Amino acid sequence: MDLKDKFRHVPNFPKEGIDFIDITTVLSDGESFKYAVDKIAEAVNTGECDVIVGSEARGFILGAPVAYKLGIGFVPVRKKGKLPYQTVSATYELEYGSDTLEMHKDAIKPGQKVVIVDDLLATGGTVDCIINLVRQLGGIVVGAVFLVNLFELPGQARLEKSGVKVTSIVNIEGE
Repeated sequence: MDLKDKFRHVPNFPKEGIDFIDITTVLSDGESFKYAVDKIAEAVNTGECDVIVGSEARGFILGAPVAYKLGIGFVPVRKKGKLPYQTVSATYELEYGSDTLEMHKDAIKPGQKVVIVDDLLATGGTVDCIINLVRQLGGIVVGAVFLVNLFELPGQARLEKSGVKVTSIVNIEGE
C-alpha cells in the first residue's frame, strides 16, 4: 500500500508557504490505519525496545497501538501542566517562542530502552526535547520511528546528531 497517496495536502496551513501533511485521512480508513500501525511496529525492533514514548496528540494515536501490538508499555509526553503526578520537563524552541513538555518522573526506569513514535518528522525540535526527557530519567533512546519524514527539512540530521536512529515509513522529498 502506498500511504503517500492517502495523505491530504493542505496548502498554506497553518501559515502561508506551508504544505501541511494531514494524516487524518489515513487514520479514518481502517485498512490504511492498520497498515500504518503494522509498518511502524515492524520498524520497532522489540528485542531492543522496552517501552514506546509518544507525544500528544498524534504520537498517542500511533504509539499506543504499536505498544499494544508489541506487548510493551506506552509512555505519554504532554504539554506542561497536563500530567497529574510529579514530572520532569524540558523546553524547546518553536518558530515564535518556546514550549515545554513533561513526562512523569517514574515513567522510564534507568537503563530502559525506548523508541519514540510520532506521526511526522520535520525540524525535529519536539522529538529532540523528548530525547532530553528520556535521558533525564536514565532511559536509552534506541530509535525514533515516524509515519512521515519531510526529508528536505533538518529533522533526521538533527536526531542522528543526537545519536538516535531514525526510521520512517513514508519519505516526502521537496516538490
